[in-house]
Amino acid sequence: MRILFATGGTAGHINPALAVASYIRETQENCEILFVGTSDHMESRLVPNAGFDFKTIDISGFKRSFSPKAIVHNVKTVARLVKASGESKKIIKDFKPDVVVGFGGYVSGPVLQTAVKLGIPTCIHEQNAFPGITNKTLAKEVDCVMLTVEDAKKHLEPKNEVIVTGLPVRGELLKADRDFARAQLGIPDDKYLVLSFGGSLGATPLNEAMFGILLSSAESGKYCHIHSVGTNGTEYLDKFEKEGFKNGKKGTVDVRQYIDNMDICMAAADLVIGRAGASSLSEIEALGKASILIPSPYVAENHQYHNAMALVNRQAGFILEEKDLTSEKLSEMIDSLLSDRAKLAEIEKNAKAMSITDSRERIASIILSLIK
Repeated sequence: MRILFATGGTAGHINPALAVASYIRETQENCEILFVGTSDHMESRLVPNAGFDFKTIDISGFKRSFSPKAIVHNVKTVARLVKASGESKKIIKDFKPDVVVGFGGYVSGPVLQTAVKLGIPTCIHEQNAFPGITNKTLAKEVDCVMLTVEDAKKHLEPKNEVIVTGLPVRGELLKADRDFARAQLGIPDDKYLVLSFGGSLGATPLNEAMFGILLSSAESGKYCHIHSVGTNGTEYLDKFEKEGFKNGKKGTVDVRQYIDNMDICMAAADLVIGRAGASSLSEIEALGKASILIPSPYVAENHQYHNAMALVNRQAGFILEEKDLTSEKLSEMIDSLLSDRAKLAEIEKNAKAMSITDSRERIASIILSLIK
């Protein structure tokens, strides 16, 4: 049995694919797995590190601009696309996969389209509530389309009926225990814990809005707060130090550059504040956490807004768009939520109801079912 995965570009595409591939490797005997990606994105590091064979094709995405620089880039992209189709065909004919799986990113396009032309069973997984251009195109051709949330269905024209599988969540998060986590962090029983972060790199608008809130919270001690400024937010660590923070801590506030025990912090939290990437939202749902979501407006198709609205429309979270983000507005939302235990419990219940904790198994089962 041979399975070929095509994905790349961002961790949001790559990590779910790796989770599914690892599960198949653990549960299926005599299974060969090959990943196809690009040499200049993070898949070239993450896939080999996970112990999978890896091949590359030369492909890039189109820029949505008519500037001279963008036009030159897009002309080169067309040339790369033609070349990538040939490279994909060679990889597929050499590997002879029984099924080809796409997890998003423009690298999926030529690989899956080539597999379709060669008559090989194909399927794709879409992580976001608003699908990317590559998966919108592929949905019309592949044998099966899998979705994280049903909201994405209305944006697609699939050849066959879509299947909602959810998105794989890290095992350590599924096993996390709230009481144990709070004890680990030293959170008193009578205090709420707010957890906020803008991704691994950080988000300047969130750091700016949080600065005043964290200073005030450190003085009042009305609730505990853990905040990550991100690897690009070093300047904020200096700003907090000037305000009397020692090693990022003051009163009930803990400011970090990066949260390396996210499973513990997420499990202990009563309220999560952050961006609306598909993986983060799946983790929030899996643990049944109330959230204030601040979607990044800088991502393709503004998909984080649609991800956030999937929760908002089910009374499972709140949204605060970046254009409306201020310390005052965010502080008001935090205080309003934490002062209403019944409302908080309702949001937690609705978020948990959205969770699909066996997503990895569901996706693997569909992939295997396509093998002739």
